[in-house]
Amino acid sequence: MRLAVNLGYWGAGNDQDNLAVAREADRIGYDSVWAAEAYGSDAATVLAFVAAQTERIGIGSAIFQIPARTPAMTAMTAATLDSLSGGRFRLGLGVSGPQVSEGWYGVRFAKPLARTREYVAVVRQALSRQPLRHEGEFWTLPLPDGPGKALRLTAHPVREHIPLYLASVGPKNLELTGEIADGWLGIFFAPEHAAESLDHVRAGRAKAGKDMTGFDVVPTVPVVFGDDLEACAEPLRHYAALYIGGMGSREQNFYNRLAVRMGYGDAAAQVQDLYLAKQHRDAAAAVPFEFIDRTSLIGPVGRVRDRLAAYAEAGVTTLSVASFAGPLEERVGALRTLADALDASGLGD
Repeated sequence: MRLAVNLGYWGAGNDQDNLAVAREADRIGYDSVWAAEAYGSDAATVLAFVAAQTERIGIGSAIFQIPARTPAMTAMTAATLDSLSGGRFRLGLGVSGPQVSEGWYGVRFAKPLARTREYVAVVRQALSRQPLRHEGEFWTLPLPDGPGKALRLTAHPVREHIPLYLASVGPKNLELTGEIADGWLGIFFAPEHAAESLDHVRAGRAKAGKDMTGFDVVPTVPVVFGDDLEACAEPLRHYAALYIGGMGSREQNFYNRLAVRMGYGDAAAQVQDLYLAKQHRDAAAAVPFEFIDRTSLIGPVGRVRDRLAAYAEAGVTTLSVASFAGPLEERVGALRTLADALDASGLGD
């Protein structure tokens, strides 16, 4: 099992801290560093910035939002980042949610699975550097009634195949991920409920005539070290409440549905009710400690070290950590401590 670090969203006043975290992760041998985007900073610019100031660590988008870019633009960006980084880029994609897709990008959220499948197909064709021709439900290239011609990507990525990941939550999207992607970017991953997600991924792999060999399972897992478990869980309550209660509408919240499938239906409903009523502190307090404990790494070093085995046994190949430690010194310290814990566990790759 490898270690990665997720920087989250850039532009929250901690940019230099995030860069320092990426540099330290590079120095101590983390496999990759990932950057997110929603409706603030874009991930591509952040990754170019990080790549320019690191040496070996992989850089990944977690995620590029599908409604934000045409597939050809995504292929261009991926090829450019792969070239600038010396072959270190991993392309993570996701459909985002209906509020962001329709409210920020003006793109209808309808048929997200079909859109994702077609998007990936066009991206891969463009990256193959063959003339880009595609006739689909969402994109037609070139347009048939104008002066457009089938063009070829002029940029040269370092690698012939740039690894492509999908961020997925629902069962059908997980199956699609296994079928067409090289890896999965997961959230709220609990080893005890791993089969809930990975069985669908395996079904998609089987549909494509493949097994899980070489497929990268990359959940983002919050980490907080400390002796007081409740104190460690406290900052994660707000993170969990935001996703379970506030990401999406009452009718369409993928993270809330995931919590329900994991057996936290009553709590998920309560958290959502409170969050949508703008009672954010109460929503955070309503997140069950067990949910946080199972989807995070919290507590003393020995407890976290023992917990790493559960993630490895559940099928995780790259553990992407999000540090909630606070000041930069504590965030960097958490990275080092986790790397030492993985080494001590004997599970490191």
